[in-house]
Amino acid sequence: MDIGIVITRLRKDKVLSREELGSIVGTCGAVIGRYERNEITPSVEIANKIAQALDVSLDYLVGNNSFIPTDKQILDRVEAISNMPEDEQTRIFNVIDTLLRDYKAKKAMHKKPLRRVVYKYRS
Repeated sequence: MDIGIVITRLRKDKVLSREELGSIVGTCGAVIGRYERNEITPSVEIANKIAQALDVSLDYLVGNNSFIPTDKQILDRVEAISNMPEDEQTRIFNVIDTLLRDYKAKKAMHKKPLRRVVYKYRS
């Protein structure tokens, strides 16, 4: 996905006008419109300001990452984990991996509906 489409979608999700986003990042609405139409590409500095205003990473904004870390608590926890000793990180990741595996298994079980067989008896 190109940066213009991403900016447009995120801006609309935040219910911001082009002018409002432009004001936040230090430019005008017309320039934001040109970014959204891919007529021009923002500088790294402006792209970073846009990413911050839209609460996404710069990587996500430019298409290098498909994950939007929208929950600040998740980001804070990931940062805290990254500062822990390696053995404690391993224990935490083992627990997370177990929970994710169980979740995926439950999800897979619910996707496959049971086939119902109806028998008809002839008299």
